[in-house]
Amino acid sequence: MASYLDEVPFSGIIRIRDMMYSVADPYRLDQGDVSFDAPDTVKTAMARAIAENRSHYLQTNGVPRLRELIAAKLRERNRVPVGDSDDVLVTNGGIHGLYITCMALVEPGDEVLIPDPEWPPTAGNILAARGVPVGYRLDEAIGWRPDFADLEAKITPRTRVLYVNSPNNPTGGVLARGDIERLAAIARDRNLWVISDEAYEDVVFEGEQISIASLPGMYRRTIPFYTFSKSYAMTGLRLGYVAISDPTIRERAKKILFYTASNVSSVVQFGGIGALEGPQDCIAEFRTELRARRDLFYDGVHEHASDVFSGEPPTGAFYAFLKIDPSWSDPSTSSGQGSLSWRMVEYLIRNGRIGCVPGVDFGRGGEGYVRFCFARDRAELAGALGSMKELFSREAVGERRN
Repeated sequence: MASYLDEVPFSGIIRIRDMMYSVADPYRLDQGDVSFDAPDTVKTAMARAIAENRSHYLQTNGVPRLRELIAAKLRERNRVPVGDSDDVLVTNGGIHGLYITCMALVEPGDEVLIPDPEWPPTAGNILAARGVPVGYRLDEAIGWRPDFADLEAKITPRTRVLYVNSPNNPTGGVLARGDIERLAAIARDRNLWVISDEAYEDVVFEGEQISIASLPGMYRRTIPFYTFSKSYAMTGLRLGYVAISDPTIRERAKKILFYTASNVSSVVQFGGIGALEGPQDCIAEFRTELRARRDLFYDGVHEHASDVFSGEPPTGAFYAFLKIDPSWSDPSTSSGQGSLSWRMVEYLIRNGRIGCVPGVDFGRGGEGYVRFCFARDRAELAGALGSMKELFSREAVGERRN
């Protein structure tokens, strides 16, 4: 029996999603989903694929034209020295790319260093591959970048992989060039593989996005993975990709890809071709609007809830990862037990219809924080902020009366 899967937890995001479906007129700031529509180039390409009956089996690794476009994009935009399109495997979204990578790379008992806080499926996929996730601390005081002393102290003889995520989900931290170079040096010195999660590569407000695989000699030991979800507003279409230079690891990953998907949806892959062949204006347009929404949301939090939440706007991704005042307590209950993160989330959902995710779901370093997604449209953000204002002003009135 596959009893080892009993140790693989569901993300708390699933519990939140179930809670939100019971809420009337909710503000869905829990979901990491943009409110934008996919570009017309994507929709037109998919409609054409349907009209041309492109509804049959395809190559397991992906449509050749799509893989050629991805390889060119990796070389030109990410500066990753991909040899040819044979390195590229098309996946059913970014999470599927992570899954096939972990299954192809991680041996039972291998330790994988991951940021803390970090997107919950990271640890889950490592556990599913029978590996051991080991968190290294991200420091809020320096923009949620790594505490290198903590990271290096966590390396043991069983450490095999270093996981890098920039921009980071949930914190929005973006690694500086010096950080990337230091991580690369650690990987080389300790003979570690690197998995590089670059899902938010196009959502950088300050600084620059640097792929660790672009540094000299690093691509041969790095497996970067990406998604069309954030850059092209294709979250529900499920399209991602990985680049693997090592032929042995790539062949293993191809097997996992075949046994889990046979091939990714043909129509969606043609949509990906449309995305990459068409104008790229939408990427900058999305980023500009996300910056405006970030500022709108933080201005509202500072105005209406500064006694409860604190934190600086992120330099990348589209999440507000806010620290909860430790003295806060739910005015509707006398219980102060358990996770502060979960108590705050349940309070906001139950009383304010505001979806959000407890920071502790992203690792021990996230306890005492809560994550909001500000990629929702401005009306929804304004509604959530108005609800927050009412909730916390009501609390303040209650305190004065007491």
